Amino acid sequence: MGRCRFAQRRDRSDRMNEKLKEKIKESLSSVLPITVIVLVLSVTLMPLEIGALTLFLMGALLLIVGMGFFQLGAEMAMTPLGQGVGARLSRGRLLLPVVLICFVLGALVTIAEPDLQVLANQVASIPNAVLIWTVAVGVGIFLAAAVLRIRMGVSLRKMLTVLYVLLFLLSFFSPDSFTSVAFDSGGVTTGPMTVPFIMALGVGLSASRTGPDGAEDSFGLVALCSVGPILMVLLLGIFYHPEEAVYSFTAAPEVHTTQDVVRQFVDALPRYAQEVLICMLPIVGVLLVFQIFTRAYRKRQLLRMAVGLAYTIFGLILFLTGVNVGFAPVGTMLGEGFGSSGVLKWTLIPIGVAIGYYLVKAEPAVQVLNQQVEDVTGGAVTRSMMNLALSIGVACAVALSMVRVLTGLNLYWVILPGYAAALLLGRKVPQVFVGIAFDSGGVASGPMTSTFLLPLAMGACTAVGGNVVTDAFGVVALVALAPLIAIQVMGLVYERKTKNAPAAQPVPEEDFVEFEEESE
Repeated sequence: MGRCRFAQRRDRSDRMNEKLKEKIKESLSSVLPITVIVLVLSVTLMPLEIGALTLFLMGALLLIVGMGFFQLGAEMAMTPLGQGVGARLSRGRLLLPVVLICFVLGALVTIAEPDLQVLANQVASIPNAVLIWTVAVGVGIFLAAAVLRIRMGVSLRKMLTVLYVLLFLLSFFSPDSFTSVAFDSGGVTTGPMTVPFIMALGVGLSASRTGPDGAEDSFGLVALCSVGPILMVLLLGIFYHPEEAVYSFTAAPEVHTTQDVVRQFVDALPRYAQEVLICMLPIVGVLLVFQIFTRAYRKRQLLRMAVGLAYTIFGLILFLTGVNVGFAPVGTMLGEGFGSSGVLKWTLIPIGVAIGYYLVKAEPAVQVLNQQVEDVTGGAVTRSMMNLALSIGVACAVALSMVRVLTGLNLYWVILPGYAAALLLGRKVPQVFVGIAFDSGGVASGPMTSTFLLPLAMGACTAVGGNVVTDAFGVVALVALAPLIAIQVMGLVYERKTKNAPAAQPVPEEDFVEFEEESE
């Protein structure tokens, strides 16, 4: 008996180690393209001091390990928590408690989102706490709205059309310094912390629905939760007036030896550890309260989720330390170098194309999305077609971002026709493609966008004498916009291919989002 239990524990440990290796490989594939591009640039067009390069490589290492632990932890803890809460809420007959619970959960999960914390550190004109809580409230409100949509059977297409028209109307009353930040916040909030929880919550809620709309309702929650931060930050711009609405440029630390590099990370580690623990404490509280009142999880499941939360905390500490100390500052340094180099500054456009092309291909969540689309279309739209469309779309988006930085092109001239095209396409493609497309905006704008592309744009904008708040911010927004168009174009391709063919059979609900089964 004892030997059998020991063997089971060892087997579970081996599976856990294999899963951790898989997640670290995924994070490596996300970070490696950027790292290679920086190394090539540092020995060709823009030489970096050895200290700065070491700082960057150390930051990249912490980023890879941190993201690996974080993604595994989120999968172990946030996904089953979201699915469990969603299943319980689907049984509730009273709407008010369901709405309130979704609001609280959406806000608490968002606070711990690493991409949001990175963005908040870069928006100097708005205090971190003000921006984070504003965005969190926005996600909470619209997560509740998304749940109401599922319960009441409201069309996602119509809801998104009304909301985006409202957003653009509000943007005309909000200061220009808030517009780009608002649309960027919509992209960063749907990151590796919120997406697993929200998608799992959607699956749990839609599980009780029968009929053709059940699978479609699994999509769309992330799309609506991306609207909330944009709306709230625009309102913040209307009613909140900071004393200094300009960006304060922060130079990268000067390091000369490996000892200096290590000291930078060691000194910063306690501060980020404290921030992460404060952010994660409410989520731990939610799990405990949910378990006390529902007894939804067995002892072994609960232990597994506790380990997942520990992994999440550890990974998030490493991630934020690596980003803020080593990764982002060197991105800013490179951008400043190119921006101040005369004619050479225009090379930022092809560099942006290369980064965008490989960036989206390296995002693990994008590959999951592409598989979902292939399944939904019965193979009419393949993963390779999706990869090509998304890569081209994001490459063009990053190139446009660099053009904006160098020329001061107003963000409206890009996102207004972009979202208009996306909404018009939504009237021509199957409903499920609308949900997938708008959900995928948050998927494409992954950690690399806010941790490297945005600092690169900010550094270049500072060097050319532009307005960082209006010209540099917006990178995340454009990256998030590209999949909205690309995936719906694929939807048109699907419609054309299946025009004279029998309709594809709906994919079972469990095939849309894969969750790791709990082992006994």
